[in-house]
Amino acid sequence: MFSPRYKITHRLLNLLTSITASKEAIANAYIVPNWAMSLRKQALIQSAHSSTAIEGNPLTLEEVSELAEGRDIMAQRKAKQEVLNYLDLLDRLPRLAPKKELTEDTILNIHRLITDGVLENYDDVGQYRNRQVVVVNRSSGEITFRPPETQDVPKLMTEFVVWLNHKDTKNLDPVLEAGIVHYEFVRIHPFIDGNGRVARALAALIFYQRGFDTNRFFALDDYYDSDRLEYYHALQSVDPNICDLTEWLEYFAQGVALSVAAVQERVLKLSIDKRKVGRKGQKSLTERQIRIIEMIHDQGQIANRDVREMFGVSHQTAVKEIAKLVDSGLIKSEGLGRNTHYILS
Repeated sequence: MFSPRYKITHRLLNLLTSITASKEAIANAYIVPNWAMSLRKQALIQSAHSSTAIEGNPLTLEEVSELAEGRDIMAQRKAKQEVLNYLDLLDRLPRLAPKKELTEDTILNIHRLITDGVLENYDDVGQYRNRQVVVVNRSSGEITFRPPETQDVPKLMTEFVVWLNHKDTKNLDPVLEAGIVHYEFVRIHPFIDGNGRVARALAALIFYQRGFDTNRFFALDDYYDSDRLEYYHALQSVDPNICDLTEWLEYFAQGVALSVAAVQERVLKLSIDKRKVGRKGQKSLTERQIRIIEMIHDQGQIANRDVREMFGVSHQTAVKEIAKLVDSGLIKSEGLGRNTHYILS
């Protein structure tokens, strides 16, 4: 059976402790349910954008947002389909998370959802590779990784899934489990294409299955996409002869720690006293409105000109955004004329 090698270093232990503290702060904060839905939707859009961008998808975050809203954009069909597939996968995540075991069929289904309508050869969709592949640097053409031989893939995947469902694995910290899953899946490289997206989706599935991110607030793929060279370097830091995952797990845990801390900061800015929640507080918030509230939280107040500068919009558009928040009872005005500004209610 597959048996990962790694050491619990001081750095790794400190990162896991930091993650636990941030998670507890998030769990103890109260957010209006509709605001939580807004945060979840934003995280799904960010994850879909980042995970596909890592693999070369050219769509911007704004274009991905448009697709998520059901609107069409001017882009290549394949680029749009990759994003739509990943958005659909993330939306289905709760239904893909089995209560007991994660099977090879689950993994094949994830690949099918990610690559349907994207791969040139439909026979490769939802099937382990039947030919050898290599990972090539797009700029230099240099081979950067040569995965195991094709004939070894079925056996390696069976051993991987057996380890994944073993009781000792379920006793691991979920961050360690997700990190190991991410690396080992990429190492095996069981598919012709889409291995990176499946690996990141599996990590997200592990987090959900283990109760780590039941709200689905964390956009962990943003961390990888922010410095792709570092991401690839971390994956390649594992010596293939020794297979010590320590350095990779430190990198992975650092990404989780930064992502969870960012969510914590945002959640605390939006958290409120549950006893004060009335019907007006159940209003859904757009991304702009959330950022307006966050700015008021940081600076104590906001004015029309601040909203114009923040989003690059007209005076009238800023007035409409502010008016919606005033009508919701979330903010109120102070001062008159040019001195008018807005504070939290």
